[in-house]
Amino acid sequence: MQASLMFFARFALILQINGEGSMTDRKKVFRFKQFTVVNDQAAMRVGTDGVLLGAWCSVDGAAHVLDVGTGTGVIALMVAQRNDAALIDAIDLDATAAEVCRINFAASPWAERLTAIHSDVNGYDPGHGYDLIVCNPPFFGNGVLPQDSARSIARHNQTLTIEQLISNAARLLTATGRLAMVTPADACALVRRCVVQAGLQIQRTTQVCPVEGRPPKRVLWEIGANVTAGEVVADTLCIENSNPRQYSARYLALCRDFYLNM
Repeated sequence: MQASLMFFARFALILQINGEGSMTDRKKVFRFKQFTVVNDQAAMRVGTDGVLLGAWCSVDGAAHVLDVGTGTGVIALMVAQRNDAALIDAIDLDATAAEVCRINFAASPWAERLTAIHSDVNGYDPGHGYDLIVCNPPFFGNGVLPQDSARSIARHNQTLTIEQLISNAARLLTATGRLAMVTPADACALVRRCVVQAGLQIQRTTQVCPVEGRPPKRVLWEIGANVTAGEVVADTLCIENSNPRQYSARYLALCRDFYLNM
């Protein structure tokens, strides 16, 4: 009986994704130009951080990709859109998130290249290395926890710290592989320390400012082992211009292949 209920639930959600159901609210279904995701079942919904990471990360030459803490699967789907040959595994510790991710993958144009897995990255062993690992990790450290346990796991580093993410990346990456992630701007010192401890090196960073002239709130990181001194590329991205208040040209260039209204 439980299996039958799950089947019909999945079928109904796929109908909603494909526009044949009644759910049109963005909180429930988020439509991109080439794919759509169920957005109300996972603990973490589609947000600017994840979309930025999916658009920013370098996907060239990545044959095997891992999305850690995938949530709705949006980053994995963006990578699949940008790289038409990559085989992408997406793991999440939360069983509901992994199931939602499977539904979103099944409804996408790249279903045969996407695999959703209910797993903890700590101890995860796929039997091969990854050319690219992407992660939008938990942010709030030891701050006040949300009451909902699934959201708490998704939004806090109770189950995946930055230290654990980087050390697991060092274990799972190929010799020329890279980790792409997004963190709060105030986590920079911690990230740099963990990178050194893991024997990796920073290849590229982008500080993300919400509005031109304001301090950065996020940092996008590309980290790997195959880099020589002096090759680190660092820049800044402003999501909005200050005057007039509108999306910046660079932000539009990054995201226009994905968002419907760009």
